Amino acid sequence: MDLRKGLLIGVGVTGFAVLAAFAFPTQVASSSATDDYVTSGVFTPAHPSVVDAFEDFLEIHPEHPAQPIAYTHKIHLLNGMQCVTCHVGVDQGPEAQIPNVTVCMTCHIAIDTDNSEIKKIAAYQARGEAIPWMRVYDYSDSAHVRFNHAPHIRAGVDCVQCHGDMTKQTTAERKVNLNMGYCVECHKQKQVSIDCATCHY
Repeated sequence: MDLRKGLLIGVGVTGFAVLAAFAFPTQVASSSATDDYVTSGVFTPAHPSVVDAFEDFLEIHPEHPAQPIAYTHKIHLLNGMQCVTCHVGVDQGPEAQIPNVTVCMTCHIAIDTDNSEIKKIAAYQARGEAIPWMRVYDYSDSAHVRFNHAPHIRAGVDCVQCHGDMTKQTTAERKVNLNMGYCVECHKQKQVSIDCATCHY
């Protein structure tokens, strides 16, 4: 009887220790926005904080995240620039590249150089730093969504359908809630696959 009791206590203590190791990791979470979700390579649905977990679960996203540069899409588009000018590769691959400082300074080494926002970009370039843009549209890692821009563009889906009218926006705003319902409804209307593996892989 004492042996059984001892074994039960041992199993209980071991189980508690394992749970505690997962619940209270010894590694301190990074404060950098870019590597909050970087892990050891082992899949985990963990979030940097409980608040982040709830916001992710409830699909709460800032409509207008604060950007380091007050980039105005409106002015650039009215001057004849196209989305693909800065978002290089969006029509050829999965990602819409977010322009780096070199892309911006290709034009702004000579254009509007006295503008305070352009001076900020020039300072990033002088320091050899990337502009820490805040992503406006993204999917939770736990959703396992792999959105590919290129086939959507080849199918004639206009950027405005998912991103809103950029000619009326300064810094990008979250104008469309790109949840599963939105995507599935669009796929149904266009009579394309709604098989899970189309987007989740």
